Amino acid sequence: MGHGTVRYLKTLVTAMTLTTIVGLVVLVGVVVMRFSQTSPDQMSAPALPDQITLPDGVTADAITFGPDWYAVVSGNEVLIFDQDTGDLIKRIQVR
Repeated sequence: MGHGTVRYLKTLVTAMTLTTIVGLVVLVGVVVMRFSQTSPDQMSAPALPDQITLPDGVTADAITFGPDWYAVVSGNEVLIFDQDTGDLIKRIQVR
């Protein structure tokens, strides 16, 4: 193997190593930025169906839908609403 070939291989290995390092840094940066975008502080309240009016002082943390009802989670309580009328059916305290 000639002196030029060894130098070429050394340059090629160095370039490939640098490319791998840069690629890993970019990949880690993208993952970190993606996960930092979904922090709970930046999340907005979920959208309520139009027929539901929450009682004063209640904010929705989560909403789930049943066959004929909506459940709204607010802090330590769950409010169950009728799907057709939007009337509050039940309030359930959690602990």
